Amino acid sequence: MKLNSRRIFFRKAGLGLAAFSLRKVTALTVEENNGNSKDEVFFTTGFKTAEVTPNSAILWTRLCQQAVPNPVKHARLEKVFRHPVDFDETMPVAQMDGAVAGSGGWVRVLLKDKASTLRSGWHKAEASEDFTVKIPFKNLKPATEYQMVWEAKASEKGAVFTQSGTFTTAPDEETERPIQLVTSTCQYFWSHDDAERGFKTYDSMARMNPDFFLQTGDYVYYDKPGPLAKTLEKARHKWHAMDSWPALRDFYQKTPAYLLKDDHDLLDDDSGPTSPAYGNLTFADGLKVWHENVPLADKPYRTFRWGKDLQIWLAEGREFRSPNKSADNPGKTIWGEEQKKWFQETVEASDATFKILFSPTPIVGPDREKKTDNHANDAFRTEGDWLRKYLTAQKNMYVVNGDRHWQYVSVDDETGLMEFGSGPVSDAHVQGWDEGDVRPEHRYLSLIGGFLGVKIMRENGSPIITFTHYNVDGQAVHHEKLVAV
Repeated sequence: MKLNSRRIFFRKAGLGLAAFSLRKVTALTVEENNGNSKDEVFFTTGFKTAEVTPNSAILWTRLCQQAVPNPVKHARLEKVFRHPVDFDETMPVAQMDGAVAGSGGWVRVLLKDKASTLRSGWHKAEASEDFTVKIPFKNLKPATEYQMVWEAKASEKGAVFTQSGTFTTAPDEETERPIQLVTSTCQYFWSHDDAERGFKTYDSMARMNPDFFLQTGDYVYYDKPGPLAKTLEKARHKWHAMDSWPALRDFYQKTPAYLLKDDHDLLDDDSGPTSPAYGNLTFADGLKVWHENVPLADKPYRTFRWGKDLQIWLAEGREFRSPNKSADNPGKTIWGEEQKKWFQETVEASDATFKILFSPTPIVGPDREKKTDNHANDAFRTEGDWLRKYLTAQKNMYVVNGDRHWQYVSVDDETGLMEFGSGPVSDAHVQGWDEGDVRPEHRYLSLIGGFLGVKIMRENGSPIITFTHYNVDGQAVHHEKLVAV
């Protein structure tokens, strides 16, 4: 069935979000005693379980007016990024491909494990927050699977619509157990590689049943057409269109997530606090939209423990940086002094076997010589040298980065620090490096899309960490298996 006719069928049939998916999910239902077909709300842009710890999680969703997103009508150019053909940037956002109108209303969540049920209060979805809702839960049990039941209604006495999902909390720091995580970066709506589902990578990651997912930035691209997000409304639309792809909705239905931001999902290329507005979209607007869509408990840099053998750090690379093109000096920074102090204190307090820093941008590289916005560039050489030396001094510590549009494994020639770049979500998004340009730092280099899997386990009592690059179909293309020292 063609994409457009398929979506028209669902709309006429009156089927909800879950029916639109090709995977088996819990159907959208209405409480019989309150049925009112004119008072509907939908979870069309899905829901996410975020910032999971052994005892807490933040749940996110957005209430929607329409059961399915607008159909994808535009053809694409057959070149990198697959920009849409003849896209009218001036058309109303409500008419754009992938658009999903929001709805006011009320939302709550029930969490069930084998022994108990937790229920949140009702939270209001309001236009000022783009109809998004964040619901924090505390006092959860470590390493426990929870069944989620989302309930939503358009008004306080309206019909109640439900949808279900699952997630499992992190194990406590004394527990030895295998951990499987997946990570990816750089996804542009028009670079999709599955006309029905959106991105093959998400379905490939889902088949691995990972414990959690970490997205390292450039979740959307404000500065690429279809539309160019030069207003707050268009920036919000980019998230709606991305999150309504069935592959993403299904993936987040059972996979906890941690999200980092980078330049393209905040403002435009290489942006920072001193960047001028992108059209009418300011740096502050970009921060607002990001916080609407990404639940955080506190600061944008944070750390999470997953059992005895793993702790992860999520770095913030945009909010505290010096201007990219200012002269390098000891005070020039990407992280800012407060984040650097926090990072050192938390790393040195950790007794986790393996430590992974997730950075939205490279720390080792190599990167292109003309670039000026990351620690692998000469523009931030002083802070980059400090960070590489510090990381190398820690036992069993590695870097996983986003931002680069190719897959690689690099080892810094001065410090020996090892860095893993996941590459972009789709092959259509690959660009910026030549296949034959293999540098001495490279242990692996491939110009493909896909994702990175990281597995922590014990073999005969010895902790092992394995980094595996996968293509978009989920086929392993490179392994690095490392034993703890």
